[in-house]
Amino acid sequence: MMSKDKLDLLAPANGLLMPITDVPDPVFSQKTMGEGFGIDPDDGQIVAPVSGRVVMLADTKHAIGIRTDDGAEVLIHLGIDTVELNGAPFEIDTSMDAAVKAGEGIGSMNLDQIRAAGKKTTIIVVITNTNDVVNGITVNQGEVRSGDVAATVDLKASQAEANKGKVNKNKYAETAAEVLAEVGGPDNINSVIHCITRLRFYLKDEGIPDDDTVRQTPGVLDVARAGGQYQVVIGQTVGDVYDEVIAQLGPGFGNAEGTAKIMAETTAAAQDKSLWGRTKRGASNLIGVITGSMMPVIGLLAASGILKGIMTILTTWGGVSTTSQTYVIINAMGDATFYFLPILVGFTAAQKLGANPVIVAIIGAFLIYPSLVSIYTSGKFTGTMLGMGINSNFFGIPVHIPQYTYSIFPMIFAAWMASKVEPWIKKWMPVVLRMIFSPLVEIFLVGITVLVVVGPIITLVSTGISDALQWVLSSNLILAGLIIGGLYQVLVIFGLHWAVIPIISAELSVPGGHSLLNAIVSVTMIAQGAGALAVWAKTRKNKDLKGLAMSAAISAAAGITEPAMYGVNLKYGRVFITSSIGAAIGGLVNGFLHVDMYGFTGSLIGFPSFASASNPNNFMNFWIVAAVTIVAAFTLTYLFGYKEGDSLKAKTAPKKRHLGE
Repeated sequence: MMSKDKLDLLAPANGLLMPITDVPDPVFSQKTMGEGFGIDPDDGQIVAPVSGRVVMLADTKHAIGIRTDDGAEVLIHLGIDTVELNGAPFEIDTSMDAAVKAGEGIGSMNLDQIRAAGKKTTIIVVITNTNDVVNGITVNQGEVRSGDVAATVDLKASQAEANKGKVNKNKYAETAAEVLAEVGGPDNINSVIHCITRLRFYLKDEGIPDDDTVRQTPGVLDVARAGGQYQVVIGQTVGDVYDEVIAQLGPGFGNAEGTAKIMAETTAAAQDKSLWGRTKRGASNLIGVITGSMMPVIGLLAASGILKGIMTILTTWGGVSTTSQTYVIINAMGDATFYFLPILVGFTAAQKLGANPVIVAIIGAFLIYPSLVSIYTSGKFTGTMLGMGINSNFFGIPVHIPQYTYSIFPMIFAAWMASKVEPWIKKWMPVVLRMIFSPLVEIFLVGITVLVVVGPIITLVSTGISDALQWVLSSNLILAGLIIGGLYQVLVIFGLHWAVIPIISAELSVPGGHSLLNAIVSVTMIAQGAGALAVWAKTRKNKDLKGLAMSAAISAAAGITEPAMYGVNLKYGRVFITSSIGAAIGGLVNGFLHVDMYGFTGSLIGFPSFASASNPNNFMNFWIVAAVTIVAAFTLTYLFGYKEGDSLKAKTAPKKRHLGE
């Protein structure tokens, strides 16, 4: 229920109310998801806390999202960690895009089944766009019945929000009117339905719409033709635009049954349970976690990369000495983000996966603690095990402690493990002991697992990969350029490239040292930047992405590829593939021309590393390879790797593990 400046949130079930800060889940209790409340239910019947439209149904049925007419986005989360139960205890009695009324039944949950699985039955209601619409919230106390007012929300600038709603409504109407005009109007339309993201027109003459013109319509992301339908990609506001389309055409053009069927089909396609379907979802989820964990620090990485590029210019041509205090200070500024990356990624990955961000960040700090780093950097080994140098022991057990500074994947594993360990600790540890002993147990278990198990496994795999790369290099340089150029950045994603760095360092450390391997690695940096540049060139409507793509391309040109990879290329899937193919082409040409490298700094900013008096053609050949790589990666990405509609994935993808996606 909503008045001019108030929103009443109803209790979704009978039970005992609690403030959001008492909810036994840090993602909610720390208000990461927004303001709201929790309730320990006495029964499993669930009613809608507000009136509005259903905009999200988790595949695992444990979460429902409702958007009110005035823009508040309300999430009803059924139980703690119940996403792991794959929908078994839940029945949902509503559907995507359905209109619901406050107090109306929308589903049920089997409390006994949830408890038997070791999960908590707490129901959480939060306003996920709190920052946009909430000034404050008052939560009532004690026992409530379903449908009672559980909390009252003070809304921000009610009149401004009302006006904003009208503006948005006008935007939807304008989008609908322009799309209808471009597809030929009522005379050319048989009917129209919609799925989760697209308007689907059945047209009399599909030759009338001009795809490029429709794509330029404000509010339209892309166009597709399939299954006898003319499909206009709108995104998450497709329901609002569809309502305007029907309002302008008339109810006779709508097809509720067809919409329900296509919604079910698209949902079923997303739940493909075949081996291939599970594999695709698994790979997509992994990439989603990696990119989601990296996105909050992409700007820092890009800025640091550009700063390090400027320092390279100043030390090469600007007269700044690498031993000067000025250099030391600015270099520390540029290196800080990379050196402390495990802490930053630990925090952001924990936020995404539902663990305690501070605890996982401390685990990252533990892994790069100076005394642990010194064990690795000392180079003192007491023996080998499975090809790894033994440099320490833990309770007398010989172990290998690798280098964790700059690492990403071990911290994502740490966040995942923490998200599993935290609920387990809460099951058996008394509440009075949790504040101190829960973090203690979690830091010890997760930290030691990463330090002495995960790290050595990654080291073992990366050592095997480096041996394979050395063999390929010595066998056929052209083939090596093709293979290493195409696959090197895949190693970077999982932190496996660190076994390659010592090889390059050893090659360059001797007098007159050079590295064919580093020349190929440099090609992969150029290619990832060119892929991001193609995204910048092709993006017109998404201003945020356009700005990110350009800064990522500049950073890659300065030798830092993480912003391009995690901020753009991996996020849009095919961009990473086409960029890697471009790198493979550049690597092949690099091998053919036998381009060598005489310094460590790569990519375009590292061009002085390719100059050599003893190899006069090398410098020119470097620029030939760079040009080929840029053209290949840019062209492949522009033509096949990216279209602006791909940004739909980021706009509609859920942001938290607790949303069940």
